Amino acid sequence: MDGRVDILGAGLSGLAAATILAKGGREVHVHELRKDSGARFDGDFQGIENWTSQKDFFDEMRDWGLDPEAFKSDPFSIVDLVHPDDVITNPITDGVAFRVVERGTAKHCIDQGFKKMAESAGVKIHYGVRKDPLDCDIIAAGPKQSSAVAFGEIFKTSHENHVTFQLNDKLAPGAYSYMIIIDGVGLICTCLWRKQRRSGRFLDETIAWYERNYELERIPIKRVGGKGDFSIPDRYIVDGRHYVGEAGGLQDFMWGFGMRYAITSGVLAARSIMGEVDYEKEVRGRLLPLVKASATNRFLMNRMGDRGFKAVAKYWMRDQRRSGDGLRFMRRIYEPGLLRRMIWPVARLALLRRGASSDGRRHLRMPFRKALKRDVWEPSMEAMEVSKQWKKTQKKGAKTSFSSSDQ
Repeated sequence: MDGRVDILGAGLSGLAAATILAKGGREVHVHELRKDSGARFDGDFQGIENWTSQKDFFDEMRDWGLDPEAFKSDPFSIVDLVHPDDVITNPITDGVAFRVVERGTAKHCIDQGFKKMAESAGVKIHYGVRKDPLDCDIIAAGPKQSSAVAFGEIFKTSHENHVTFQLNDKLAPGAYSYMIIIDGVGLICTCLWRKQRRSGRFLDETIAWYERNYELERIPIKRVGGKGDFSIPDRYIVDGRHYVGEAGGLQDFMWGFGMRYAITSGVLAARSIMGEVDYEKEVRGRLLPLVKASATNRFLMNRMGDRGFKAVAKYWMRDQRRSGDGLRFMRRIYEPGLLRRMIWPVARLALLRRGASSDGRRHLRMPFRKALKRDVWEPSMEAMEVSKQWKKTQKKGAKTSFSSSDQ
């Protein structure tokens, strides 16, 4: 098959598309403004979910010709679920609920794994260059604006491999916090779905909570941060350009998971260019219903507060007792069934705002919401000690990957 293909962005979606196209015989060039794949991240742990399909995602990757052994991953079938009143329960499944991967430029990171797959397939990647999107066939650029932010601390610990997921409107306004520990390195992160002043206080308070409840022997290494841009465009192909991953608004509005959507959309775009599928039709049939369901769930969560979070956590565990599988709850809340389709028009009006992109697409975008009165509180003594500890660590050369003005 002939014809050169140009891709803007050397993230997971762009490299997935590039690999499939190169294996299909196309000449593929990927253009990336940053100096390397994964340079946007700083050793963050992230999860690849395994609940939006009955099929294990790594099996899907193998079917597409992608190799999940090209990067390090750690599967989890059980987590600590922390209710807003600090009760801890354990969603568990016989299968794999999700896999934890590391983002960044180290060899074992998923970003470098996808880079290796692409280069092995013959893809030419051009780093540190600026390419006009109008000259590209696939747009796989990262987020441009912020709908939510996440702040975290990476630390050394003697604690065993572990994941804790916490619903708490104080520590993570409108969202959640989590702790991931892999091979002696931990990440405690809080996600903010409401815009805050002095955002660092939420991370300090979150770390203090985890230190009270787990024996971490925490030694701070660095602090990291990132943003998410959540929107739903009116089109996924414009003048022959295929928009994938975050550039296509293919994100999980509820929990922020996006890697599975990104990789899947990259594969579908590649197959579309090779004439095997209709990308617009595939996205609207396979991915958009999941995005809308997650946006509807986000609308409901925004209005809950801790009382609602407690109800969700209790229902989750009640469903597990009935079915024997904690993963079923996650699958059910992503099903675009009748109830969510009925709520969607209300959620769309309340949650999203109309806008337009410079590329000619219109979109519905979730703005970064304003803080609420309940977001104003005084830090605990333990949180102030965490802050002092971090300032001492900074003086020794520890780095932070988000602006000090956000703290």
